[in-house]
Amino acid sequence: MRTKEKFYSQEQFFKLFAQFVRDTARGKRVKKDGKKIRNGTIENYTYCHKLLQKFVEHSGFEIKLYLVNKLSNTEKERVKKYWKKFYKDFTDYLYFELDFYDNYVGNIVKSLRTFFTYLNNECNLQVGNYYKLFYVPHEDIPIVALSPEQLNYLIYDQGLNDKLPGHLQKTKDIFVFGCTVALRQSDLLGLTKQNLHHYNKGYYIKVDSKKTNTHTTIKLPQYAVDILKKYHEEQKTLLPALSKARFNLNLKELGRYMDLKEPMIKYREKRGQRYVVYKNKAKKTHYTLADHLTTHTMRRTAITTMLRLNMPEQVVRSISGHAPNSKEFFRYVEFAQGHIDEHTDKVFEKISAMKQGENVLK
Repeated sequence: MRTKEKFYSQEQFFKLFAQFVRDTARGKRVKKDGKKIRNGTIENYTYCHKLLQKFVEHSGFEIKLYLVNKLSNTEKERVKKYWKKFYKDFTDYLYFELDFYDNYVGNIVKSLRTFFTYLNNECNLQVGNYYKLFYVPHEDIPIVALSPEQLNYLIYDQGLNDKLPGHLQKTKDIFVFGCTVALRQSDLLGLTKQNLHHYNKGYYIKVDSKKTNTHTTIKLPQYAVDILKKYHEEQKTLLPALSKARFNLNLKELGRYMDLKEPMIKYREKRGQRYVVYKNKAKKTHYTLADHLTTHTMRRTAITTMLRLNMPEQVVRSISGHAPNSKEFFRYVEFAQGHIDEHTDKVFEKISAMKQGENVLK
């Protein structure tokens, strides 16, 4: 695609973006290590493409790809202002028209920056480095995990199990297994008999993560083995098949059966500013712990349970597949330490509240 003009038109911009998505999907674009880019990332590119189209339809903003090698210094300054305006207008649209929050906007901006890198490096189009002005927002979503006591209740309380309808018993089994092995949801629900190994009088799960290509081996406790035995004749996978959307809905229902109704305020950020998100905005009703249960809760519960019950960090990392310098893993450590600190503070508060001379060891 060539032009004698100083820029590519909006129509050409979208054709180039579609080409970028196709090249990625067909394996013409790969990671730095030569491996194929994940389907989830390709879906992000496709969605970014669609959002850009909706943005120009909504705003009337005309996207032009300026070629810096054909611009004077004065024109380059104008183009710099043009891309700054585009970034502000596009992110305003994402935040205030579509009501997206920082992490979601950040993923879209990452896809856009990757597209501009592709134009420069793989299409040899000198569109400049203006895309580096596109700040990638980020927010740390609070870790939601069950306590060891809540997990124990979920695993062993027969009264709870007897109350659950059939679809929630399956959901509970998957959830309990996920809270045990610390696998990502995509790896967990993809487990087959090839991942299950029996030796040394025990059962083990061995899996290579689809996301990070790290290898994980974990020995299963008896309750997890019992779960697998319930389903070993039903399907190809070790656990029942459920869509992510259906699983998330079931988990919230399961949480209500567990009586996880304590309020848990939900915060999200837009451009770094924190907002309270209400379950019922009109009544300002807060979410509960049950409402916060998702597929992510399984892995978070497994990792934080191991840490809170004093499994060494390096052993937990070997199970979870995190690198030693992982910022994500450090958040789990901080979360677990926070619970320890909370209980420690309560002990010392009780000591300070005691009458002088009273035997605190009684």
